[in-house]
Amino acid sequence: MQWATGNVGRRALREVIRHPGLDLVGVRVYDPTKVGRDAGTLCGEAPTGVLATDSDDAILALDADCVLYMPAALDLDLLCALLQSGTDVVTTRGELAVDGSRLGPTDRARVLEACATGGTSVYATGSSPGFITEILPFAFLSLQRRPTAVRIWEFADMSKRDSPQMIFDLMGFGRPPGASPEGRVRHLLGDFAVSLSLLADAAGWSIDTWRGSGDVALARGDTRTAAGTLTAGTVGAQRTTIVGLQDGSEKVAFTACWYLTRDLDHDWDLGATGWRMQVDGEAPFSLDLAFPVPLEDLNDWTPAYTANRPVNAVPYVRAAAPGILTALDLPIVVPAGPLPPVDRAV
Repeated sequence: MQWATGNVGRRALREVIRHPGLDLVGVRVYDPTKVGRDAGTLCGEAPTGVLATDSDDAILALDADCVLYMPAALDLDLLCALLQSGTDVVTTRGELAVDGSRLGPTDRARVLEACATGGTSVYATGSSPGFITEILPFAFLSLQRRPTAVRIWEFADMSKRDSPQMIFDLMGFGRPPGASPEGRVRHLLGDFAVSLSLLADAAGWSIDTWRGSGDVALARGDTRTAAGTLTAGTVGAQRTTIVGLQDGSEKVAFTACWYLTRDLDHDWDLGATGWRMQVDGEAPFSLDLAFPVPLEDLNDWTPAYTANRPVNAVPYVRAAAPGILTALDLPIVVPAGPLPPVDRAV
């Protein structure tokens, strides 16, 4: 069943309907206008006969094998109820990423107890963090014997995003210099430190210190963007970095670079929207991974980068041992993955 139908959830719902090995049995929605509508019509597919509901009890009563859990906020009681009932969970909620440590010891213990009771598993995955921090780097580490550092950059050209409130009010573009980067640094540490720790463990490093920093670059001239005009001398690009250190040496780093223009008062190396990865060691290399999609069409494509892997992971999570899973607990996840029989003692 599909839990929530926002931008990512709606895309996941579509792919579940299209998947030849999955049968949709339920859809949980939060928008009253979606209640009672056919799942297919919610995501642009043909009618399925499965009607959306906003009742948690109705969803729990379905006794589904697995739920794609993608709400805007985590409800721990409902999550544990799903797991206790025998329903596996694949989620995009970052609190459950890697080993669930972001939940805190008490709530993490609750989830593990629910998994043990129901004989179930929960796996959190996404694109960034997720694919770019926990999947692709491991393939590159397989070429190394003594890696010394892994650095990842995320680039986002926001100039075609027609969302003035998000661009100027929430993200802070167009503001005068001097704003504190502490909020951006905290956000990045919360989202990425746990995921990067898994990467560090795989490379044989023990991170003892996390450090964050942020800075901005100013537009050198007025720039027209989809969200409005960016005024010269105001924030035209933001760069936020978190670094994991071992004994004072930088081992893993993630840098988010968001920009409205490249005509800046700083000479930043801003790549096309996508990612860059650099591995240092005896077999060093750098890779640019750009999205081959026109910027004005990105909104139509980006949900797939987060939604598809959870759908692909369902059969693998069903076959996994009970507990909170990481990417290292699963084999290579592919679209045509097997749907193996599940025989797990409760």
